[in-house]
Formats: sequence, structure tokens, C-alpha cells
Amino acid sequence: MTFARKGAAAAALTMGVALALSGCALDSGNSDSGSSSGSDSSSDGGDSSNLTVTFLPKNLGNPYFDTSSKGGERAVEEFGGTFAEVGPAEATPDAQVSYINTATQQGVGALVVSANDPQAICDALNEARDAGVKVVTFDSDTNPECRDIFVNQADAEGIAKVQADLIAEQIDGDGEIAILSAAANATNQNTWIEMMEEYLGSEYPDIEVVETVYGDDDDQTSFDKTAALLQSHPDLEGIVSPTTVGIAAAARYLQTSDFQGEVALTGLGTPNQMREYVEDGTVEAFALWNPEDLGYLSAYTAQALIAGDITGEEGDTFEAGDLGEYTVGADGVVLLGDPFVFDEENIGDFDF
Repeated sequence: MTFARKGAAAAALTMGVALALSGCALDSGNSDSGSSSGSDSSSDGGDSSNLTVTFLPKNLGNPYFDTSSKGGERAVEEFGGTFAEVGPAEATPDAQVSYINTATQQGVGALVVSANDPQAICDALNEARDAGVKVVTFDSDTNPECRDIFVNQADAEGIAKVQADLIAEQIDGDGEIAILSAAANATNQNTWIEMMEEYLGSEYPDIEVVETVYGDDDDQTSFDKTAALLQSHPDLEGIVSPTTVGIAAAARYLQTSDFQGEVALTGLGTPNQMREYVEDGTVEAFALWNPEDLGYLSAYTAQALIAGDITGEEGDTFEAGDLGEYTVGADGVVLLGDPFVFDEENIGDFDF
């Protein structure tokens, strides 16, 4: 089962893909059928025949980014380009800079980046853009002036709302909760957390966020932070973890502790990570979008930039393979769609 999604970017999600690690070596760009030589350029600079697309996630070995890269590779194969994935082992603010510089030196057609920090990689990205490399951010954005387009997995307000509503439902709208985030500088995490806190304050005034901690998208660190939260806050009713690594690590801790079934856990996770925890009652429900579709859309966005079909201006439209037509919104943002809630009734229908 794959996503079938046509038309407007706000259409509801339907999901189902297989998780696989993907990647291949960098190569020179492939010429498209409309090019008579390798020297033609897109409307605002760059080689429109250079379909070498390099994905740079926050860190390697992360199942979420393994899945998004699988989607990116599938898209690149469909439009006849060359795919590569590179990245650091740990998601630290400036760890991506050297990979951006290398890709620039290699002359890739586009970089598709999930930023660990909104500012730390900006100089390197703008040097890449000056050299003709198209820059697409996905999942986690940089400052807008550092990229051409941001492919957002879902509207930030919608992501924050679904997590807040889930935890409120699970603790009957009353009690102490904590947030287990990824890196302290992660743009997307901080935006969602801020919006969650505002939404909880207005809609669920009896819920108190007592602490936000950071697991740095590392399994053991997130596991340890969960333990520390529960020790520090004996009256804790629930944990929200808006990161796939964090929610899985927290669920693993709760599963074998006295807190299983007593402390609610929700956030953003993948079905394959979370299935056992849903089936044994450790987790009632959680949310996500389809990360494979996010990578797939990001690659097609890069291709449209390389070809000169779009520039990142609001109102630009382009075709994204099986996902259909997309429109660039304000501030150069393309929206994949709405988050989806997984629970015991539907989690068996998905494989990613």
C-alpha cells in the first residue's frame, strides 16, 4: 500500500510503505531528454541537466530518515537522476557543514537537508547556492534566506494540536506532563513545543507542562531522560515526545517499569517502531505523517528547482510523481499534508 494523494497539499493522509535503508555513491548529473548538452542552465542559475540529488538528514542510522531517504531515492530513480545520502552520526548543530561543503565541491545539482540548527549551516548552504546548487530543506527548516524551498511534513499548528489533543485525551485533560524533545536547537521541535504549550494553555488549562528535556535523537540518552523525568516528577501523568527516536526510547523504558499503564505517552513515531508498545498497552495512540512520502516529495521539489520549473516563489506549481501537483506557499514552503493518528485498531495496516 502506498500513499495516493492528488491535488492540494492539505489533503488528508493515507499511508503504508516498507522501511528500508537506501543510498548509493555520488555520480555526475544525468542529462534530461530535453537537453542537447550538459551546459544548459535553469532560469536562475545552475545546470538544469544535473540531476544529482544528495540527501543530508540530521543524522544517519535514524529509522525515520532511513524511510525518508528511501522515498527520495525512489523519486530520483523515477526522474532519472543520481541519488546519494550522507550525514553525521550525531545530530549536533554544525555537524552537517562539512557534508554541505563536500557536496558543493562535487557539484551536485541539489541538496535536500533536514537542518539540525536554523542558522549554523546557513553560510555553507548559501555558498552551495552561490555555486549553483539548489537547496531544499525538509522536516526541519533553516532560516528562509538559507534555502530555496522548505518541504514541511505538515502544518506546524496541526502537528502541535494533534499531540496536545492526544495527551489531553489520555490523561482526561488534567495533570502534569513533560516533553521529551530531540536536539535543543531543532527548529521543528521547538516550533511544535511552543505551539503545544500555547494550545494546552488555552484549551486544557488543567494540564501543566512541568519540564522539557532533550534526548538529542539518541536512543540511550532519550531512555535515560525518560527515567530522570519520572524520578524528578512523581506526579507525572504523561509524556509527549515529538521525535521518533524519543518516543520509542520512552516507550521502551515504560514497558518494563512500574509506570506502564500509569503514565501516558504520545508524540510522533513510526508504526514499526511503536507497534509492540501499542499492542501491549504501553502506548495508546501517537501520530506521524508518511516519511517516505516526505522524502519523495522533497526529491521532486529539488528536481523542479533544477529544471527551472519553479523558483520557490509563492504560487509556483509542479508535479511530484505519484503524489500529484503541489503549490509553493508563502515563504517558499511546500506542505505535504495532515498528520495521521495510529492506534490499536489501525497500526497493523502499516509497515514503515
